[in-house]
Amino acid sequence: MTKIFKVDKIEPEFQSISYAAEVLKKGGTVAFPTETVYGLGANALDEDAVNRIFAAKGRPSDNPLIVHIWNINQINELVSEIPDIFFKLAEKFWPGPLTLVMKKSSWIPELVTAGLDTVGIRMPNHPAALLLLKYADIPVAAPSANISGSPSPTRVEHVINDLNNKVDVIIDGGDCAVGLESTVLDITGNEPVILRPGGVTPEQIEKTLGRVVVDKYVYSKLETQSTKPRSPGVKYKHYSPRAKVIVVDGPLDKLIAEINKQAQNHIKQNKRVGIMATEQTKDYYVYGEILSAGDREKPETIAANFFRLLRFFDEKGMDVILTEGIDRSGIGIAIMNRMIRAAGYNVINV
Repeated sequence: MTKIFKVDKIEPEFQSISYAAEVLKKGGTVAFPTETVYGLGANALDEDAVNRIFAAKGRPSDNPLIVHIWNINQINELVSEIPDIFFKLAEKFWPGPLTLVMKKSSWIPELVTAGLDTVGIRMPNHPAALLLLKYADIPVAAPSANISGSPSPTRVEHVINDLNNKVDVIIDGGDCAVGLESTVLDITGNEPVILRPGGVTPEQIEKTLGRVVVDKYVYSKLETQSTKPRSPGVKYKHYSPRAKVIVVDGPLDKLIAEINKQAQNHIKQNKRVGIMATEQTKDYYVYGEILSAGDREKPETIAANFFRLLRFFDEKGMDVILTEGIDRSGIGIAIMNRMIRAAGYNVINV
């Protein structure tokens, strides 16, 4: 039976957090809020505990996990090499939605890294997450707290729907502010490489480092299924609702016209259609159930709502979800990455 604790967003209650920390120390699993999405955590140094994450999620074992810490000094036992740029990045972006990939130490089980010689580490920026990590005082491996492949959870209701009675504890810390997973940045080579875009944008990293490379797989599939993913969220179909998702991308006027056309065609086939619009476009659609994901001029609002709306349309029994492509600058690169993967690369360019 899963225990569920509701805690204050700003000052989480000691009793609930300390109980959950003891569960982690004893090898249990705890779902907890972060600023990005809810995570499902277990002791990163305990292979049996980590196995419980994979079992609860139904997650493929070749999909690496991210290790969460609360104190920068924990890095010393987790990695074998600390690149010079690590401290510059950690000072600027930690705690926050940036995962740094470095060469792992022998303390990290291969199950955590899917057999890779690197490990992704981050320090989340959420009071409940940081307090939980502090009281447990262990590194915590934590992917998103959902059934593998489904939309990531940004509300506790999403976690409960997916994982109730599959994990030991769920901490309800309110809605997640960012709404998309962390940026994964590989700093093991000569150039830093974004393996997965997220809450920290390429432009922000460039301001700190001067240059950053975006991996070619951000918008495309791995070349073969035998290729080892270097980051979570790049190999399998991810973030997907039960409904078929179609991304329509291009100039706004053509995009709107194509979505209206697609919606009309699907409705003629007796399909239930949901349209993920924006504040600027919602009044231009005439078919289906139309919801605004946010403001195109403030893409962070779209990021915060994207996964929530995918789940909402599923709850409404939609067969097809049509969503608008957005500009790929700033956090737009992360939004488009999630859209394209949620759609299984089903994109109409107009």
